[in-house]
Amino acid sequence: MYGLEGAEEYNNQGALLGIDGLDGDELLGALRRMNPIKRAKTINKLAQPPAQSKGSRAEMEKMFGELPPAIKEALVKGELRLADTMIYSIKPVSSKTIKLFETQDDKEIGLRNVSNAKLPKNQALLVSGVVLLAGVSADATKDKVVATDFKALENFPAIVNGEFNLKSNKKQIVPETSCGVFKTQNYHLVPIGYYKLANPRLILDDVLMEMTIELGSTEGVVPNTYIFAGLHGTITTP
Repeated sequence: MYGLEGAEEYNNQGALLGIDGLDGDELLGALRRMNPIKRAKTINKLAQPPAQSKGSRAEMEKMFGELPPAIKEALVKGELRLADTMIYSIKPVSSKTIKLFETQDDKEIGLRNVSNAKLPKNQALLVSGVVLLAGVSADATKDKVVATDFKALENFPAIVNGEFNLKSNKKQIVPETSCGVFKTQNYHLVPIGYYKLANPRLILDDVLMEMTIELGSTEGVVPNTYIFAGLHGTITTP
């Protein structure tokens, strides 16, 4: 549903090729300036009816103009492509404030797949949706935490009655919002704990990302309770 194998599959081919918005003499001039092989490939691409994009791939295409020039150029050259992803982090519920991405974090399989709360260079993430789940680990050791069975928030009233927010470079992607939006256990067409953003937003490389959960109470939260947070969408990758 969300797959994309390469930049050549974009619907907005004109933008990728650097000739978006050109017509008539301008378009002909742009084509003439290309070498013969590139000109032939470009004409073939423009003549082909594009496949209909879906999901976060289609959302990423709409955001293409907001990508940094270096990332756009790398996509055009085929040095980068688009891929489905889930940027995730697991943190303990040890206070009323839980920060899912922190600058001191290191990438660790099973705990998080980013370091220092930032994407690597040349990666840009289109956040299409957010996942939030919770579970109780047998103890606080890494082996037990990564083996935790994370479940719907309906099983954790103090958490589901809290609030969360998501920021990138101090700018709001999702303002303070009830964690009740993750109550999808009875919605059979939506994955458990998944909140689809009506307004998907980009997180760029080397920019601080912040996701914070604020609880009104920790009543009923047992020791070794952990939260899994995932940012689902499309990312640029080598």
